[in-house]
Amino acid sequence: MKKIFVCGLIAASIFATTAAWAQSNTQSSTFSPYSQYGLGVLADQSQSFNRGMNGTGIAMRNGTLVNTLNPASYSAVDSLTMLFDAGLSVQFTNFKEGNTSVNASKGTFDYVVGLFRIRRHFGVSFGVLPFSDVGYNYSTSTYLNTTIGRITETFDGKGGLHQALIGAGWNPIKPLSIGVNFGYLWGSYTRSATSSATATVNSLSKTYKATVSNYTLTLGLQWQQKIGQKDLVTVGATWGLGHKLNADPTCDIVNINTSTMVSDTTSFSIKNGLELPNSFGAGLAWEHKNKLTIAADFTMQQWGKVSYPNYDEARKTYALRSGLLKDRTRISVGADYVPDANSRRNYLERVHYRIGAAYTTPYYKINGQDGPKEMSLSAGFGLPLQNKWNDRSVLNVSAQWVRSSAKDLITDNTFRISVGLTFNEKWFDKWRIN
Repeated sequence: MKKIFVCGLIAASIFATTAAWAQSNTQSSTFSPYSQYGLGVLADQSQSFNRGMNGTGIAMRNGTLVNTLNPASYSAVDSLTMLFDAGLSVQFTNFKEGNTSVNASKGTFDYVVGLFRIRRHFGVSFGVLPFSDVGYNYSTSTYLNTTIGRITETFDGKGGLHQALIGAGWNPIKPLSIGVNFGYLWGSYTRSATSSATATVNSLSKTYKATVSNYTLTLGLQWQQKIGQKDLVTVGATWGLGHKLNADPTCDIVNINTSTMVSDTTSFSIKNGLELPNSFGAGLAWEHKNKLTIAADFTMQQWGKVSYPNYDEARKTYALRSGLLKDRTRISVGADYVPDANSRRNYLERVHYRIGAAYTTPYYKINGQDGPKEMSLSAGFGLPLQNKWNDRSVLNVSAQWVRSSAKDLITDNTFRISVGLTFNEKWFDKWRIN
């Protein structure tokens, strides 16, 4: 009972602290103009250890790591461990369209999660992670004719969604583990498009806003089977519940007469107009001699079944419209190799070496065509930290290259460096004084 009380108190304190941090962290972690579609650029949900494997982890099962990609993995944590994992990243992006090229960079604090065991074969996790990001600012200029002249349109967006998670994993029988993540999803975004005025054309601005405060639910399972004396095979699966978010997106259109400077405002609102899709994931992992792990994931989000708010210029209406979004799929593979995790003479033999690759299809359409596809490569290290009290904490460092491109659209190349610190503390070890 003392252990449960202490764990609960720690989890509640950290949960409240991280929730407050995310609530105040309104700065977006993206510059991408593609974040003006859907709910924005969907954030990476992985932790520091599997970012070196390009986010592969549905079948990963390790009691010394926090893996929120599959809540069934929580049951692997041992009775003496209290895990904390916090990560940050910095990214450098090049946007290119035709002969125009723009560079941007940004650093963000990404996530914080924790994991502990409250009883045999039963682990509990908690934390705060990003869900989506909206962040862009650019303008276009078009020359119409000698009468009207040149029109400049400015596009601006900011905001995003966060999720605070609490999850549990249970191992009811030896090969099978099941788990659940329950999340509180919240945040807001603002997007605007403004055209400049001329002597004959009024200034026109459209502002789209939405505020979300709802829940997420993800179920997971893992089946781990020993093959021979040296190999373990794990199969994992996840399912995320699709549902309405009880959010009422709005659209405000302001028309300013250039002669009289009188503005005319028209406002629209859609009741319960935002929705999450059903999502499915499957993973396979093979572990050999406690040294080499090779894993692969496949995920699909059914955005194609979700209608999205859209302003119809011809009909002057703001309503839900189908066909603006499409199913998003992601395939990733990764490997983790440690020469000898128990070596005491050679530090490099205790280091985890990781690589990964992924291919992702977009979940939105742009002017009727598919958005940019994404290809990415990653590599990383898990550097063990050791002192006389603790030899299980790890500093995880990874680098990732991401390329998003589509015909006649902006191409962006991003180089991202992620750093995460996993504290693996023996908080519940019993001390003896002789």
